[in-house]
Amino acid sequence: MTYHKQLTIGLFGFGVVGEGLYRVLQQTPSLRASIKKVCIKDPSKKRNAPDALFTTDRDELLNDEEINVIVEVINEADPAFEIVSTALRNGKAVVSASKKMIAEHLPELLALQQDTGESFLYEAAACASIPVIRNLEEYYDNDLLHGIKAIVNGSTNFILTKMFEDRLDFQQALLLAQQLGFAESDPKLDVEGYDAVNKWAFLLTHAYGIIEHPDNLLFTGIQNIHAGDAKVAAEKGQQIKLVAQARKLSNGKVASYVIPQFVPQEDHLSFVKNEYNGVVIESGFSDKQFFYGKGAGSFPTASAVLSDLSALRYDYKYEYKKLYHHQPNTLTDDYYLRVYLSFTDWKNIPREKFEWIEEWHAGEERKYLVGVLPASELRLNSWWKENNTSLILTAEPIIENVAIQQLKKKSLELAGVIL
Repeated sequence: MTYHKQLTIGLFGFGVVGEGLYRVLQQTPSLRASIKKVCIKDPSKKRNAPDALFTTDRDELLNDEEINVIVEVINEADPAFEIVSTALRNGKAVVSASKKMIAEHLPELLALQQDTGESFLYEAAACASIPVIRNLEEYYDNDLLHGIKAIVNGSTNFILTKMFEDRLDFQQALLLAQQLGFAESDPKLDVEGYDAVNKWAFLLTHAYGIIEHPDNLLFTGIQNIHAGDAKVAAEKGQQIKLVAQARKLSNGKVASYVIPQFVPQEDHLSFVKNEYNGVVIESGFSDKQFFYGKGAGSFPTASAVLSDLSALRYDYKYEYKKLYHHQPNTLTDDYYLRVYLSFTDWKNIPREKFEWIEEWHAGEERKYLVGVLPASELRLNSWWKENNTSLILTAEPIIENVAIQQLKKKSLELAGVIL
């Protein structure tokens, strides 16, 4: 093993994260890492670095034998995958922050790492400054990991915080997030949950050895949340957060989703405000552990890239222990979720799909109910995302099949009605 080796970096992208890394490396000479060349798309754009550093020819970086590390922090998934693939095949270690690229190409990236023996690290792609991937890889054994839930998108968390605390409406909060650089240029990626589910796809691999394309995961964003939903949450002493969650069920399979959720004040995630991220990991003997840090912005993301670069000095690689050294877990949607649903018209709500309905309120403008739905109904159908309908999970939403009949009987007794 080589210790403290010199890192000569070829950097792709000089936006918020790329320039952040350039600045951070200037302030950390002890790392023995330097950027030799930066590949950019638009040579006419003014940048705060010497002109000689930049090129538009990616082969200048990928074919330079002196460059032993490629850092890739561009926004486009397909070009990013080409860059990463070529770099690994050319014998270079790679550090990436491209969550969409990793989520969509994970099987190929795993194969490339095995074929080439090169390191491919991407702590910066999930939760920025929080070392969640390294912790899942090194610290939590597959059999002992009960569950993980997290706020992994700083932009939506910022928007929800402003809606709750400053009483901004959705559009005002979104605009502010964009102005401060917390929201992507295409807000749909953040707001509709795509960014969060991309991160969640590969976090599931490190947590449970699960490989699944993000399109096949159960998810939605915050695009349908109304002011009335926030009011209901406040009345219940709760907040609304976009929560990614995975939990091992009693049958050994894993329930997983990224959906807005009511979060009570005593929950660790209730402390996570604005652009911050938070991760709660629950394991067999250590109970719950809470990780908290900035999930967006120049220096927080650059700090995660820096951490990966530091690890490369020791030839660190992800071992994917849950995938290669354990029996990987499998996802299931054979469970139930307790949901809050607000809507304008009963005709858009298929009441027959519910196992039961616990409460309902009929306001003039919007109505809402709390009830229990099969998780498979949410994954296979989209009525709950349409017609101005807002679905939010309750604080402890998962109900296993073994408990459903008992709860159903109790709920019907309480309601005094048979549906």
